[in-house]
Amino acid sequence: MNVPGEPGRRLPAAIWTLGFVSLLMDVSSEMIHSLLPVFLVTGLGASAFAVGLIEGAAEATALIVKVFSGALSDYWGRRKPLAVLGYGLGALSKPLFAVAPAAGFVLAARVIDRIGKGIRGAPRDALVAEIAPRELRGAAFGLRQSLDTVGAFLGPLIAMGLMLAWADDFRAVFWVAAIPGFLAVALLFLGIREPGRPEGHVPRNPIRRESLARLPRAYWWVVAFGAVFTLARFSEAFLVLRAEQGGLPLALVPLVLIGMNVVYSLSAYPFGKLSDRVDHGKLLALGLAVLIAADLALAWSSHWSWVWVGVSLWGLHLGITQGLLATMVANAAPRDLLGTAYGLFNLVSGIAMLLASALAGLLWDRFGASLTFVAGAGFCVAALALLAARTLRRTDAAGRTDAK
Repeated sequence: MNVPGEPGRRLPAAIWTLGFVSLLMDVSSEMIHSLLPVFLVTGLGASAFAVGLIEGAAEATALIVKVFSGALSDYWGRRKPLAVLGYGLGALSKPLFAVAPAAGFVLAARVIDRIGKGIRGAPRDALVAEIAPRELRGAAFGLRQSLDTVGAFLGPLIAMGLMLAWADDFRAVFWVAAIPGFLAVALLFLGIREPGRPEGHVPRNPIRRESLARLPRAYWWVVAFGAVFTLARFSEAFLVLRAEQGGLPLALVPLVLIGMNVVYSLSAYPFGKLSDRVDHGKLLALGLAVLIAADLALAWSSHWSWVWVGVSLWGLHLGITQGLLATMVANAAPRDLLGTAYGLFNLVSGIAMLLASALAGLLWDRFGASLTFVAGAGFCVAALALLAARTLRRTDAAGRTDAK
């Protein structure tokens, strides 16, 4: 029998199933998203600012909806039905991209798609936190993120192959993207058995003042840090535009997200396991330092060599930080408020994402790509300052305790 914390301890099979559900949906989504910025600009005549606004609004919508789906999952004490609904909406939105006649229609499709993501996100993360043993949460979130990201590079790879085979037919690729989306819904519905409600569960409004007061200071710090961090990492659509600016052929544009997500996928699980054993603050600082290096490389030049350095480092910073932040939320929040905790975290991050993507698009249109990435590096420095201030406060508090 394996003892918690020993090397033989294994993650539950349901974590792997949730990972493969994420993989299939990401194949579906990234087949579209890897081509969408260029489709908007070259096919529908949209500006870079419009791309930033569409991406920011779509992602912010997803993150804001997570508040309500997370709170509802806490109220019910059930996570799976909302996750199935969210994945189902995501799958149903995919054919809309194939028939989009204008940028406004694409915005509507993106919002529907991201509403689905918002509905499923917080309940799914809460489900991961409930299924995984506490001492393996970092590994569990890292594994789910890693499999999710395998889908994120398989999707663009498939899209690139189909674009080459079908003479840059964006709409045909978007039709094919619907297939793995519906497979993801089927796997979740048939392959996951949700843990039972906690004994004695009584439905209560989780977003009332008394409930929110139970979320500790450590949780609110993670929320604040996550917001500043999100300001530093605007939509990956701007990585695609930077590569296209450097002369990358349209059919090869998906290589940008493929490269980024290969690095992300390979690093997420190892860093997730590492986060179960080392100080989280040090890993956050490492992730920020890597993102600063990515921004500076992308600001320096649009030459393919610098773009690929920047894209690879961008993927590495995601692998270091994204599962880690999810683990920190899970460790700080009470079990009966996990959904609400993830929802609030993502609401604040969603507002920051909207601001970051809109600002990035505005800077790009008015001052060029270089200043856009320099501004991202500046927000990274602000996040590092926030992290350093917290470390100093904790060190000072520990010193006063020792003095007593």
